[in-house]
Amino acid sequence: MEKLTIIKVGGKIVEESESLRQLLHDFTKIEGKKLLVHGGGRSATKLAERLGIESHMVNGRRITDKQTLEVVTMVYGGLVNKNIVAGLQAEGVDALGLTGADMNIIRSEKRPVADIDYGYVGDVKEVNAQALVSLISQGIVPILAPLTHDKQGNILNTNADTIAGETAKALASHFEVTLIFCFEKKGVLMNEEDDNSVIARLDRKRFEDLVKEGVIKGGMIPKLENSFKSLSAGVKRVIITNASEIMGDSGTVITESI
Repeated sequence: MEKLTIIKVGGKIVEESESLRQLLHDFTKIEGKKLLVHGGGRSATKLAERLGIESHMVNGRRITDKQTLEVVTMVYGGLVNKNIVAGLQAEGVDALGLTGADMNIIRSEKRPVADIDYGYVGDVKEVNAQALVSLISQGIVPILAPLTHDKQGNILNTNADTIAGETAKALASHFEVTLIFCFEKKGVLMNEEDDNSVIARLDRKRFEDLVKEGVIKGGMIPKLENSFKSLSAGVKRVIITNASEIMGDSGTVITESI
């Protein structure tokens, strides 16, 4: 079975020209088939502010009203996505920028209102693995923006970590998939004040214990939950690491059990 590396990258890494250039340079050196999922929340917040639109976040998730949906569609599907595609073309990589609506790649449903109304936020229901396999087999590198659609004509803002995890799961029966979550830190930390306190290996039981102890919290929890779900669905390897280390062996390796 052919190998496929899925990189999820977000934060300032994709929004600052120097860090993006370095990431894309490293990305091109990954052997075998590749796919990249990106975020872009800081850019969306900045543009919303310039347009006089207030951003509201709950547990790291963006409340998405109609105005905010227009902003994230422009930023994620346009500005950030096409900067990445252009950067990869400059590196000799034949990249194709996609939202979930393109080729019906990712269908989702609007998140139901419970305690919080997240607005136009999508929960992934289906990934069109065959369409992605077709592109990848032609030597095309898909670049997925964190936007999906509901097949009723609506774009929905969707968490990029979730898109990466669901895409990895859908492709696990077609490729030997390695999923790498890249962000500013070196991995999952025992002490968020100490960048060198990286947990080298993390299994489900230890994760649950560290959540109870308050060591792992905030946005890292859904990232790790997506990681464990991916492993359960047949993804071969999941790593959380610094964007500058996607070619190395550092970071936190996520395992079902140790």
